Amino acid sequence: MVHHKETFAQELCDILVKHGVIKEQESDAMHRAFKESEKEQFDDFLLEEGLVEEEPLLKALGEYFQIEAIDVRGIFFDHLLVRNFPKEFLVENRVIPWQLDANMLIVIASNPADPELATKINSYVSPDIQFRVGIGLTIIDAIREYYDASVTEMEDDQYTDEAEHTEKEAFHDLIHDEENTFVYEDEEEED
Repeated sequence: MVHHKETFAQELCDILVKHGVIKEQESDAMHRAFKESEKEQFDDFLLEEGLVEEEPLLKALGEYFQIEAIDVRGIFFDHLLVRNFPKEFLVENRVIPWQLDANMLIVIASNPADPELATKINSYVSPDIQFRVGIGLTIIDAIREYYDASVTEMEDDQYTDEAEHTEKEAFHDLIHDEENTFVYEDEEEED
């Protein structure tokens, strides 16, 4: 189901009013201000303008999408899992892979209702996709932090193209073999 941004904005405001985060009059003003702003995403607008705190916004997003809401700050994201996707893809789609359990990939997305999102993700990996919702700006921050930290934490000769290729092959084999479980902590220690 495609969520038109104005409908999304109005329905999210209604949830925030219901939770007592904002007042009805504020809701109308926020909705009008968003229409006049250049922001594409209503949740970005609310946060960047300082109109709503992250915690109540995340709770409202969970209620809106009817799925578990996850705060990505402080979460450890698995190196092999995240590296299976280009940074640009993750940022553009505002998604980050979180957990792989057997043959189910759990992805945190800012718009889990996007009808094309699972297909886009499946162009990189084959497991079934299950979504959780997160705040778009914090997802993007986590992606950038992860990729920046990955680059600065590695020694110059530690992460060659060959090593990257080998990791991707190992991950590819792992997620495409249904008999395997998703455990590779031992593999990382051997490297």
